[in-house]
Amino acid sequence: MNLTFCGAAGTTTGSQHLIEVNGSRILLDCGLYQGRREKSHEVNCDFPFFDPAKIDCLVLSHAHIDHSGNLPNLCRKGFVGNIYATFATRDLCQIMLADSARIQESDVQWLNKQNKRKGLAPIEPLYTEQDAEKSLRQFVTINYERPMPIAPGVKLTFLDAGHILGSAQVLLEIDDQEDGKHKRLLFTGDIGRGKNDLLNDPVIPENIDILIMESTYGGREHEIPAGVDHRIAGIINDAIRRKGKIFIPCFAVERTQQILYVLHKLFENDEIPDVPVFVDSPLAVSATEIFRLHPEAFNHEVYADLFEKENPFGFENLTLIRAIKASKELNTIHGTAIIIAASGMCEAGRILHHLKNGIGDPKNTVLFVGYCAENTLGRKIRDGEKEVPILGDHYHVRANIEAVDSFSGHADHSELMDYFQRMSGPRHHIFLVHGEQESSAKLQEAIESVHDGITQVAILGSSHII
Repeated sequence: MNLTFCGAAGTTTGSQHLIEVNGSRILLDCGLYQGRREKSHEVNCDFPFFDPAKIDCLVLSHAHIDHSGNLPNLCRKGFVGNIYATFATRDLCQIMLADSARIQESDVQWLNKQNKRKGLAPIEPLYTEQDAEKSLRQFVTINYERPMPIAPGVKLTFLDAGHILGSAQVLLEIDDQEDGKHKRLLFTGDIGRGKNDLLNDPVIPENIDILIMESTYGGREHEIPAGVDHRIAGIINDAIRRKGKIFIPCFAVERTQQILYVLHKLFENDEIPDVPVFVDSPLAVSATEIFRLHPEAFNHEVYADLFEKENPFGFENLTLIRAIKASKELNTIHGTAIIIAASGMCEAGRILHHLKNGIGDPKNTVLFVGYCAENTLGRKIRDGEKEVPILGDHYHVRANIEAVDSFSGHADHSELMDYFQRMSGPRHHIFLVHGEQESSAKLQEAIESVHDGITQVAILGSSHII
């Protein structure tokens, strides 16, 4: 058996890992590399480590674009095999890949305008919405804990990863014909923190021989523990006393639904007064509708709510907005309102227009509930810059800035180590992926202090015979 790391090695984007065994080629994930626009387009166009037409099947851990986003391009370039995923992952991919295609086409339009001025040839988008739709035809959906043969001598089982709706750890039971050994290989995908407001805790795998493990938060701890609804209530009540608006930059998938569920509980328990809440993101609205269709992914509390209440992600004072006209009308609202809009890092989307109109008012609050990468507008606001660029102009930051970091979907260093130590099996080979070099190295050091197996930080393009 041969294992090659084709992406998300030394970085957190572009997850792709190739397994060659018993004459079959199995690809784990096919994510987009995300970074500066021109470099990203160059990296994502081609597949330097394999021929898409020669991949026999693909196993998808979850729907996040850094894990699924290059699937339409893979299919367009000759991949015709099955794409194995959970039911919820397939449904989320239906909206997220189409949204990604629209972004690709918009980016290429901008780049081609620049290229035309420079006398350079035009380029094509990675894929179109039609390509995204066609790739969905290759999905084969499987529920958690349902073993399925996917190649000669290879059986797949999905285990709940507790990261986002439908996220899975990939367990491959392999009868290696070359050396005659039975091997249990686990690809963690992205591992959740546990004690999530919506999702089950990650399943702890058993009897693992080979481990491909994410290391996003190696060496780092989340600032505060999960489950701090009372802090959200305090921030909202303070804003209400000032008669201001609360703007929540939010990722459309998972984070928006998590915030809606928390707000539902706060309203229901009279911890905050009834104020209008608006979700201003077409993608978030579509994702919220999908969430209601997948009770299998939720923890016991939310599962019960799905059957005992009309809609745990909705309430009487909630308005879901798709149309641009309705979005613009939010700027004319007087008094207190909670406006949830994408993107979470304030790099694009409708949140920019709301910030442009509201960030200069000291009555208002901007509440961050997710990570903001370096150099993004969200990071600049979170870090306390007094003047920030929004849509081509500069604006003074007079609004109150708050951040709650308990909603991260990734396990931190201590949680990763707890997950690892509770796992059973010899784990003779451990490969750390999906992390910056420093993060992976710190997790490697911690694992080596408690385990005797061979632990390696995955290197892009490296191959390993196992």
